[in-house]
Amino acid sequence: MPYKTTFNGLYERSASFDDEPPYNLSPIWNERRGEIDPATSFNFVATCDIIGGNSGSPIIDREGRLVGLIFDGNIQMLGNRFVFDDSVARCVSVHTAGMMAALEHVYRADALVEEIRAAAK
Repeated sequence: MPYKTTFNGLYERSASFDDEPPYNLSPIWNERRGEIDPATSFNFVATCDIIGGNSGSPIIDREGRLVGLIFDGNIQMLGNRFVFDDSVARCVSVHTAGMMAALEHVYRADALVEEIRAAAK
């Protein structure tokens, strides 16, 4: 499995299930599909030491930049409560590039996007 998904993968997954629940997208996501670079990262997995309750925790890269927010983990991650084992345990995070693309192009939250970009400088 690849370590990340992209917006292209999001739309391909929905289409492969004929845009039927639970893989259907909100109409606004389909209407504004052409405004997002399909290669933009959406989600990714990593070997972070997390347990249940860490949703919303930041993922920081080596340079100290925010690159994502944790929202889930695989079943093997549950053992991390006792002993961290990165051989198969993974956390799943939404990528900041995906968040920003959605805010800007799908939701058109221009004021929020501007505020985030100003704070990042």
